[in-house]
Amino acid sequence: MRRALLSLGAAVLVLALTTAPASASVAPATGRLLVTLRPDVPAAPRAVAAAASARLRGFSVPQIRLITMAPGPGETLRELARRLRADPRVADVEVERRAAPRYVPNDPALSAPEPGAVDPAAGTTIQWWAARSNFPQAWDVARGDGARVAIIDTGVESTHPDLVDRVALAQSFDAIGRVATTDEIGHGTHVASLACAASDNGVGLAGAGLGCKVLAIRSDFTDSSVAASIVWAADHGAHAINMSFGTDPGTVASRAVLNAIDYAVARRVVLVAAAADEAVEDQGYPANVLQPTGSGPVLEQGRGLTVTAADFADARAPFAGRGSQISLAAYGAYSTREGPRGIFGAFTAQVNALETGDFGATPRPPCRCRALLGEDNRYAYLQGTSMAAPMVAATAALMRRLNPDLDATDVAQTIKATARRSPDSVWNAELGWGILDAGAAMLAARTLDRRAPASKIRSAPTRTRRSVITLRWRGSDDAPRGVVASGVQRYELWRALNGRRAQPLAETKATTKRVRLRRGGRYAFYTVAIDAAGNRERTPLRPDVRISVPAR
Repeated sequence: MRRALLSLGAAVLVLALTTAPASASVAPATGRLLVTLRPDVPAAPRAVAAAASARLRGFSVPQIRLITMAPGPGETLRELARRLRADPRVADVEVERRAAPRYVPNDPALSAPEPGAVDPAAGTTIQWWAARSNFPQAWDVARGDGARVAIIDTGVESTHPDLVDRVALAQSFDAIGRVATTDEIGHGTHVASLACAASDNGVGLAGAGLGCKVLAIRSDFTDSSVAASIVWAADHGAHAINMSFGTDPGTVASRAVLNAIDYAVARRVVLVAAAADEAVEDQGYPANVLQPTGSGPVLEQGRGLTVTAADFADARAPFAGRGSQISLAAYGAYSTREGPRGIFGAFTAQVNALETGDFGATPRPPCRCRALLGEDNRYAYLQGTSMAAPMVAATAALMRRLNPDLDATDVAQTIKATARRSPDSVWNAELGWGILDAGAAMLAARTLDRRAPASKIRSAPTRTRRSVITLRWRGSDDAPRGVVASGVQRYELWRALNGRRAQPLAETKATTKRVRLRRGGRYAFYTVAIDAAGNRERTPLRPDVRISVPAR
């Protein structure tokens, strides 16, 4: 069941300081303000805070000019906000709010039978979702070495045998200082394993990204922490960012979070968010920022991907979000009474908060989700959109690593366009563009040529008395290893006379051209290649050849 935003044990105060209607922002406030400085002002957090008699709290992110601060003793947020808005250095002031992991209580082997399957004879494996999502075909295209998936979550237990060598970097943006490579809650460890659990090692499960590495980011889910986490991931080589957390329907994202998302997208990072864990049509943020209302049915729209949960029957899981903010679905549940209790993944060695129910401000039943794989009990079955999202994020990272010329929009559109859906459906409110097909997405990424070709005129005389000469050039269309180049389709030959601006002289598929020269002329020539995918070579800074013809 979808619950109110979880504060992870922190006391919060709900205050409305902005002029937006009260219903427009319903997530709990943190008692702090998000302050965005104007672009033309040097970032000086301490000076701005001192001028406003405020205390620096939360996280400041200079890349997006964000400062987070709290009022002094005895002062309200409203009073502090009023002073800050009067400061000419300040562009925006907002109340900071807190998101929470997507979760509804509820994978080791690709080959071991699932003991809870309705029909064990049908060959259902514990990690059944991998074959159903066509990951084996994706892994045939690329194994994921060098791919990085940032997991913004409750931490990652890096000593787990499926994660012990999977964490490339770790960073905590948790206000009380809990480190990113521990996880007292269990959620982040499970999510990270679904993305990048060690593969081909005879232990546990295979992560969707096979050889990918995790950027483990521990967040307290406040706006400043989320913004700092996204920016840090973008700055540290993330190909994709997984966000299996969110706010309640109707919550409006802060400028800080919006700026951080824009910062990452501009650096070609693919952002993936879990949809709500209730059958609602507003998914809360960050999901409703990545795929805003009404944009789901439009392939080209959105800043990233919002993922709902499908079940074993290829239907939307009963608890999962739906509607026009949904990009696509991935498997996040089994959803039959006789079947397993969710998606199988790594879990912490010690009893965690999901098991005790001590997870956030609202009490919840213990998950009763821990499972044995052989004699190892460091696994669990969990169900939710949280489990679906990392499968998509890992696919996005595989695609970006395979084809580094792709930007975030290329990847998001390709994943949506290749999703598996019924023959008579393009997009629908239940599953968006369909259920993730990682193999089809990778095959498509392999053929997306985004790299411009190159060409150059071979040596020609710098001085000649001839009235006609033949220019010869070479062209090539290279692509990243594993990507199919579309090939040079044609060339443009450009000529400049007597220092004037260059003009196109010819368009041809050939690599030679006879050109006429005038006496007393000073010529400059260069070529521009265009490939079959429409990529166009940049105009060179200098002409390929210069030729002068004497007047006599």
